[in-house]
Amino acid sequence: MVDNFPEYEDFDAVGLASLVRDKEITPTELIEAAIDRALRRNPKLNAIIRTEFDRALSIAGSVDRNLPFAGVPFLLKDLATEEGRQSTFGSVFFRDYVASSTSELTRRMLGAGLISIGRSNTPEFGLLPITEPLLHGATANPWSLDHSPGGSSGGAAAAVAAGIVPMAHGGDGGGSIRIPAANCGIFGLKAARGRLPQQPPGVADYLSVGGVVSRSVRDTATFLDTVAGADPIARYWLQPQQQPFRDAILFDPGVLRIAAVTTGFDGASLHPDCTAAVLATTELLQRLGHTVELVTPNFEVVSVTNAFLVVWEAYAETALRLVMTETRKSHAVRLLQRTLGDWRTLRAVARFDQRRSGLESFEPFTWMLADRSRRRTPAQLALAEVELQRAAHELAVFMDGYDALLTPTMGLPPILTGELDQTDDFDKFEALIAQYSPFTPAANFTGRPAMSVPLYWNNNGLPIGSHFMGRIGDEFTLLSLAAQLERAQPWHKRCPWLTDPPPSRHLGRTPPRD
Repeated sequence: MVDNFPEYEDFDAVGLASLVRDKEITPTELIEAAIDRALRRNPKLNAIIRTEFDRALSIAGSVDRNLPFAGVPFLLKDLATEEGRQSTFGSVFFRDYVASSTSELTRRMLGAGLISIGRSNTPEFGLLPITEPLLHGATANPWSLDHSPGGSSGGAAAAVAAGIVPMAHGGDGGGSIRIPAANCGIFGLKAARGRLPQQPPGVADYLSVGGVVSRSVRDTATFLDTVAGADPIARYWLQPQQQPFRDAILFDPGVLRIAAVTTGFDGASLHPDCTAAVLATTELLQRLGHTVELVTPNFEVVSVTNAFLVVWEAYAETALRLVMTETRKSHAVRLLQRTLGDWRTLRAVARFDQRRSGLESFEPFTWMLADRSRRRTPAQLALAEVELQRAAHELAVFMDGYDALLTPTMGLPPILTGELDQTDDFDKFEALIAQYSPFTPAANFTGRPAMSVPLYWNNNGLPIGSHFMGRIGDEFTLLSLAAQLERAQPWHKRCPWLTDPPPSRHLGRTPPRD
């Protein structure tokens, strides 16, 4: 395919839609440009695990040019459901699953003129902060093919960073938008709880929120304006934003008071690169006139981490029990259930499916989480929820008087593919996850908006995200600040490549300080 639009990467999603609206380019030409880049770049990335090129070209021929994102190439994360389309949820067990309904967020995204050219890679059920599912294989980081893009929206972030699409669908239950945004050097915002639809409810309804990863702040702001609004019967919802989020990028945020953290929440040392990212961002904020105060929160981390894990375990078990809802349609499963309990039935069905596929139906981390949850009592889950609510109150008291809290997005630079090994001892595996991502879950259990902004690259050329957590329900201030940072230190054209992937390079990492 000949590239008839070499300037494609120069435009964000809003810019591409504007070209379509002004009839300077056709939606079909945009989709062809994205397909060209997917064909050239994805083979080394494995960011797109299923293509829908013919369908995308068909839709492009009749898209309404006046829609907010008319004709813009897009990727749906492989956790999204669209009626009549395949969704594997990153799971071997669901390798042939075809959705029977369309989620409300998917309906709104596609209704805004976005055209999906395929599905992006994700770990099984989105449970891990890496993207290395057994079913589809690992996604590579565009900045270094030996490194992970993070997860769970790792395929989405890798494709955006590589210039295949300007913006892609993600979801965030513990950092799954912000983690890959940080690792891939792009922008990622987790909206406040109740801002976006959650219908049908996901397994992580209390923690998760949909969204996008993008290369520009205005794309994310416009996306929020386009799809915001919880369902009338949603468990959580916010009052509609009175002022369009798009206006945030035009406003000077004023002088903000920002608390900055260069250690873990418990005062523990971080990787030097992550500390350096916060200090560099602090200097930039001060040059822009903001008041930044270096603080050490000294929160009690262990009990909160354990509580979050208990809730996460429950979500994994819920995911597997939802599997039972699907498999109950099978006559063989109904016969099994007459003599076996649900859990033994599930294992029996998984063993049968494994013999058919030659692969483990569910991955070790999923099984372990679900099994641990199964052994807990309802009271333990309720107490974990109480502990997280206590921590949310403690954080609210700490942040009183601050407009935002700045931390590194991650506790480590991008890790090597395979460095998080599910076959390791569970406690070791869980401890490395906590070290890798110590900050992002706080925004999920508190419901606060938070964002990862690409402002720093380490000496190995790997991006290190700066993480801002805002006031409850106040994405507007975060977006205004992000736009100011984007103007002061643009990242849009800082790409890993614009033609072909770089050679694989094994970059060493300085071990964390004691």
